[in-house]
Amino acid sequence: MGRSSTLEKKSEQELKDEEMDLFTKYYSEWKGGRKNTNEFYKTIPRFYYRLPAEDEVLLQKLREESRAVFLQRKSRELLDNEELQNLWFLLDKHQTPPMIGEEAMINYENFLKVGEKAGPKCKQFFTAKVFAKLLHTDSYGRISIMQFFNYVMRKVWLHQTRIGLSLYDVAGQGYLRESDLENYILELIPTLPQLDGLEKSFYSFYVCTAVRKFFFFLDPLRTGKIKIQDILACSFLDDLLELRDEELSKESQETNWFSAPSALRVYGQYLNLDKDHNGMLSKEELSRYGTATMTNVFLDRVFQECLTYDGEMDYKTYLDFVLALENRKEPAALQYIFKLLDIENKGYLNVFSLNYFFRAIQELMKIHGQDPVSFQDVKDEIFDMVKPKDPLKISLQDLINSNQGDTVTTILIDLNGFWTYENREALVANDNENSTDLDDT
Repeated sequence: MGRSSTLEKKSEQELKDEEMDLFTKYYSEWKGGRKNTNEFYKTIPRFYYRLPAEDEVLLQKLREESRAVFLQRKSRELLDNEELQNLWFLLDKHQTPPMIGEEAMINYENFLKVGEKAGPKCKQFFTAKVFAKLLHTDSYGRISIMQFFNYVMRKVWLHQTRIGLSLYDVAGQGYLRESDLENYILELIPTLPQLDGLEKSFYSFYVCTAVRKFFFFLDPLRTGKIKIQDILACSFLDDLLELRDEELSKESQETNWFSAPSALRVYGQYLNLDKDHNGMLSKEELSRYGTATMTNVFLDRVFQECLTYDGEMDYKTYLDFVLALENRKEPAALQYIFKLLDIENKGYLNVFSLNYFFRAIQELMKIHGQDPVSFQDVKDEIFDMVKPKDPLKISLQDLINSNQGDTVTTILIDLNGFWTYENREALVANDNENSTDLDDT
């Protein structure tokens, strides 16, 4: 019995082998013969290089060293200060009169002459494409020397910054993780005069505050990493490096998220809200944020959807909350708030979800002795403002496209915001009266 079952199994295996042989034969014939197929494969360039595993220490070190050498070579290809000064001298020497006011100009012929004399590093800038890009309305067909030089400076700065960021790209994949960007900003602090007054004990909180802005806006899917290209393309790095300016105005400091006064303001607010001094915020503590007029229903959703620890919010989660509420016109901020408003997780807001949040506004109005406003009126106003594709549903994209997302979300989550919206005409009239009084005095 055992012998016959073994023979039966063997014959099954043999059948499978025959079937595989036939398949291979016919497939090879269909592809034009096995020999030709293999020769074709040899012409395909290698496009995948496996990353070294954690235990492959030697391969990891080799990769790190080769990347460092590559970045050093790229850095040497950039124009240094002396070469930039020489370029400016050549441009100034070959300017094409007449000047426009105090602005020196250069025509294409002289532009090419400068390109020949400026050296191989400058070759990439002296092309017809670059000249055409900077050519505007000059009747002599010239471009501004200053505009061209600023263009070159910007390009050099972008490449320098990309190389600088790439040094922190541990994976070497063109993106930075949170810890990589933290290291970059931490080591940048001593080079920024505007941050000279920061206590070293505050550095970790400053770095956390700065990094959150990058990740909140550039990592909407919360992958934990940001492309270096995206960092360079946004304006945040410009804002951060603006702190190199020792003469930065008070107004600029107040509007710059990365400035010392701004970071201290945000962290100071967090400490003021933390009444029990446990380093975390409860829902009751967060309810005093801003004008302390956000609805309990909205705050409940914040604590349901956002990362908390035993029902309390840490500083990093609080930063996301602040960035969303302070930038309500931005798509990333609207995405954050939309997720909280979308209580049924359907991907859109309907009459039910709008009513769910506005009821809480009506209740607060009663508590403050105000006459509640009809939901029907507010609902119609919201749909009129947004003009969604589907007349019964408001999607996130509808909210973004309408340019009214900040107003709509404010109406639904904050009594003070709703009151300001309701009384906007009276407030505008009052502002006009005040400005007229000032003119008269």
